[in-house]
Amino acid sequence: MDKPVADGIGPDFIRVGTLAELKAKGGMLVVPGERCPLLVVHDDGHVFALDNRCPHLGFPLHRGSVKDNVLTCHWHHARFDIASGCAFDLWADDVPTAPVVVRDDGEIWVAPRTRHVGGDDHWRNRLRAGLEQNIGLVIAKSVLGLAAEGVRAGAMVREATLFGVRNRDNGWGAGLTILTALANLLPSLPAEESYLALYKGIRHVAEECDGQAPRRDREPLGGARPPIVRLRRWLRHWTAVRHRDGAERTLLTAIAAGAAPDELADMMLTAATDRYFADGGHALDFINKAFECLDVAGWEHAAEILPAVVGQMVAARGGEEANAWRNPVDLIPLCEGAFAELPNLLAHGAAKYGSWRDHAALAQTLLGDDPAGIIAALKHALAGGAAATDLSRSLAYAAALRIARFGISNEFSDWDTAHHVFTYCNALHRLLSRIAAARPERPPDPDLLRGIFHGAMRLYLIRFLNVPPARIPDASDGALAALPADADGLLSALLAALDRQGEVREAARIAARYALLRHPIDRLIATLARAVLREDADFHTYQTLEAGVRQYREWEEGDNEPGRHILIAVARYIAAHSPTQRSELQTAIVARRLSRGESLDGGGGEAPEEQEGRP
Repeated sequence: MDKPVADGIGPDFIRVGTLAELKAKGGMLVVPGERCPLLVVHDDGHVFALDNRCPHLGFPLHRGSVKDNVLTCHWHHARFDIASGCAFDLWADDVPTAPVVVRDDGEIWVAPRTRHVGGDDHWRNRLRAGLEQNIGLVIAKSVLGLAAEGVRAGAMVREATLFGVRNRDNGWGAGLTILTALANLLPSLPAEESYLALYKGIRHVAEECDGQAPRRDREPLGGARPPIVRLRRWLRHWTAVRHRDGAERTLLTAIAAGAAPDELADMMLTAATDRYFADGGHALDFINKAFECLDVAGWEHAAEILPAVVGQMVAARGGEEANAWRNPVDLIPLCEGAFAELPNLLAHGAAKYGSWRDHAALAQTLLGDDPAGIIAALKHALAGGAAATDLSRSLAYAAALRIARFGISNEFSDWDTAHHVFTYCNALHRLLSRIAAARPERPPDPDLLRGIFHGAMRLYLIRFLNVPPARIPDASDGALAALPADADGLLSALLAALDRQGEVREAARIAARYALLRHPIDRLIATLARAVLREDADFHTYQTLEAGVRQYREWEEGDNEPGRHILIAVARYIAAHSPTQRSELQTAIVARRLSRGESLDGGGGEAPEEQEGRP
């Protein structure tokens, strides 16, 4: 029968039958659609069409019931308005609907393609709802829906970040750090892992804000804007006396005055490093992540995002308040003496500034047992023309070596002790690099160098983690020859090793062999990311992965030993924290299958067992 193009019936419409036939079938009929089966319903004198799959978990809606224009799914009892498809139970999501035309002769025609009543805004609204109610499945489906509409990842990161800073007065925390770390990794990830990264990052923000008091906004100072040098002094003062309101208003004033990102980084790095290794390294790491988040979300949001880290910064406890920094060797006077020498050291190295290249050698020295010798090595490098970023790069490599050589006879919690130094050093290097990029010909302010000495002393304090040191696999390791030689075989072996508990040595050997054979490193990085994203990973594992990738990128591609050591460190840390229950992966798999139109009911309303792997 020819398809009429009249009465609102398009050329692609599908003939369902007659109104009498629909009533004879109990008011429900399922017909094929373009992407999914369509449910045609007659109720209260009207005909409606909608996706036959329950948007919650895909149960066939024709097996539900209709009363008073309310369709109830009999699997989890989600209820929907059949006219709009909108859910009364927000955890279930809305059902997309299709236009229906009932001709005067009783023939029913439906459009083959369904659409949400909210159009393109539907998934944005659902993402907000998922964040507000902390519903993982809603978040996962929203990420997939937005991606299908062509919404860029940065827009999703921005939405989640602004939700996070507005809905948690305690400020920046693990959730926003995880989100930013995963956003930084997106360029290194294939599509499926990118989906997992966005879902998991956003979900962690929702969990962290759940039940929290919303942020109390503060305003910049009124009147004429003080010069940036005064605002810098004020921020240091308010941080020192732990006055959050004063510190936030000072920072907001600098932002309102148009301070550049490097000036803001200078202000905050200086204030944070007035204390030694503040808050176990977290204070500096959170500051750096807030800056990196703005690179993704957009600097027009600086006044909302940067103040979120001030609370932790002003409340942080410094290493100078801890006994370990004072006994048996008092490290504070050693550092303070070095700080007094910094102006002269920088002046002495000015003629050779930027020519220093002994990064790997300095890293080995920083792993020594003599704190005075470590400080002397840093001073010698500065006098030899080393830039701040040269020192922080060496320091971050040394911190990675602590993980690469971490003795597994230590307590399990000591992995985090090593991790904190590494992520602190990565954050310090990133902030110093940001400042240096804006001032390439200018040596740093001496105050900006203090964090390097703090990190070096903390690295010294955890030297016991490498007693005895684990052996880093290299070309002389005979066990490597027993491993596959091809890239696919090695990457499969790595994932298989991470399916088993305690395979720290094996994971290190596989990563080492892969790098030594000069296979494409980006594939190894993507596999390490996949290994983390399939787990119910903790905050520190995400941090270690992202910091490791960042620091690997600081070294040349190819057969470079430092870069290889950094990736071995990452592989060891991930192996120590794998496998987990992988419940979060199950949610991601369900959302992916629903987005593809696949059935989850197994034919009898029960969800089948899922295999672990790529969603």
